[in-house]
Amino acid sequence: MDDQDTSKQDTPNPESIAPDSGRSPSEQEIPESPDASPQQADRLAHFIQMLTDDDEGNRWKAAEVLGRMGDLAAVGPLIDTLWDDDSRVRLKAAWALGQIGDQRAIHPLQRLYRMENEWAQEIIAGALEEIKRRMSWNNIQR
Repeated sequence: MDDQDTSKQDTPNPESIAPDSGRSPSEQEIPESPDASPQQADRLAHFIQMLTDDDEGNRWKAAEVLGRMGDLAAVGPLIDTLWDDDSRVRLKAAWALGQIGDQRAIHPLQRLYRMENEWAQEIIAGALEEIKRRMSWNNIQR
């Protein structure tokens, strides 16, 4: 593996990515997935509940699965998970929010960015960039 310059110039400024709404995630409506089956809804509810499990490994896995599922209903619970006691769980929740790409996560991710170390900031900045990319792509498709 090459040693690469990881200077701040390559890291996006999370403050430059602003949400469109000043409302908190809990105040915003969560759209339902039109093609969600009852099994999908049960699976989603199961993994959302796992975000509060006593075992940090289970919380980490739940955030991973929710990010891969990409369901907007997971955004609020994942935002809550950004304040988990375990840094690995917080960062996996940040990653998952980037995968989902919902703008409600921008402000909480920016707040977390200011509180974390440089290594964690890179992961959070990546999530913010992914949200920005997905928002741009959605605007292009309209």
